Amino acid sequence: MWQDLLAALALVLVIEGLTPFINPKGSRRMMQTVSQLPDRTLRIAGLSAMLAGAVLLYLVRHA
Repeated sequence: MWQDLLAALALVLVIEGLTPFINPKGSRRMMQTVSQLPDRTLRIAGLSAMLAGAVLLYLVRHA
């Protein structure tokens, strides 16, 4: 189980690092835009991402 968790964390780090590596100016603009969004919008986006991830994980593990 720990091995799966660490593998998932490693993939998250790789995927998160792709955008700033490929397009640093675009990443900077995106971060500036996101920093100006209201807290509620960020929370809804975070919740949506967590739910989508949980559903995808369920489908991958049980399909």
